[in-house]
Amino acid sequence: MDWYLIAKWLHILSSTVLFGTGMGTAFQMVWAMHLHARTGRVETVHSVASGVVMADWLFTTPAGVFQPLSGLWLIHLAGYSLFEPWLIATYALYILAFCAWAPVVHLQIRIRDLAADAAAQQKPLPEQALRYYRIWFALGWPAFIALICVFWLMISKPDLGF
Repeated sequence: MDWYLIAKWLHILSSTVLFGTGMGTAFQMVWAMHLHARTGRVETVHSVASGVVMADWLFTTPAGVFQPLSGLWLIHLAGYSLFEPWLIATYALYILAFCAWAPVVHLQIRIRDLAADAAAQQKPLPEQALRYYRIWFALGWPAFIALICVFWLMISKPDLGF
């Protein structure tokens, strides 16, 4: 049994789940807010935000936890130093992505809850939910860009020379 290939496959699979779920849920939330802006249907925001929160708990969080663990396993199996410059850059970018993502989860929950309250009271989505959405959207970009850079580092393993 080739443990390196198993570890690599699991690492790639979990990165696919992490990135794919992130992209999918981001698209869904942006689309729901776009539809809300056109139709005023707060139920759309509540429904989609509920699914986004659930997807983060079921897929993004476990994959996000598994990524560094499988990465450490691969580092060990491949015989790399933990302090390779490209790995240090990877760690920093992954931490940046996490620091952007963690508040996003809280914001999604708040948007979901505000939309549920508004729907139950048959009121429009409060401005606070729209403000949370703008922050959510802004925080998504550093996480997205950081993970794209991590993919590049994992594939190219460049000699960064620092």
